[in-house]
Amino acid sequence: MARLGKRVANKKRIALAAKFRVKRDELRTRSVNMKLSDEERFDARTRLNKLPKNSAPTRIRNRCKLTGRSRGFIGKFGLCRNEFRRLASFGQIPGVTKSSW
Repeated sequence: MARLGKRVANKKRIALAAKFRVKRDELRTRSVNMKLSDEERFDARTRLNKLPKNSAPTRIRNRCKLTGRSRGFIGKFGLCRNEFRRLASFGQIPGVTKSSW
């Protein structure tokens, strides 16, 4: 399992990204809008830089729902490869069967 601190930090990042999503999108569009003056675009960029770093959606890490493992993540199921294989072999994931040929 991943360390508890890593999982908690990721949850905080998800909450911050949701909280600042609208403000970040607005400032981002204003900072690249060429119809605005240079001062307005510069002001939007400085205000964007003052937002918390962890409010950026790119800082969120995909993690397994069961173990918190970050590597080998399968997005369709929200699980890491190890847990996916274990659950699939026990038949606990509907529609997934072990293939052999």
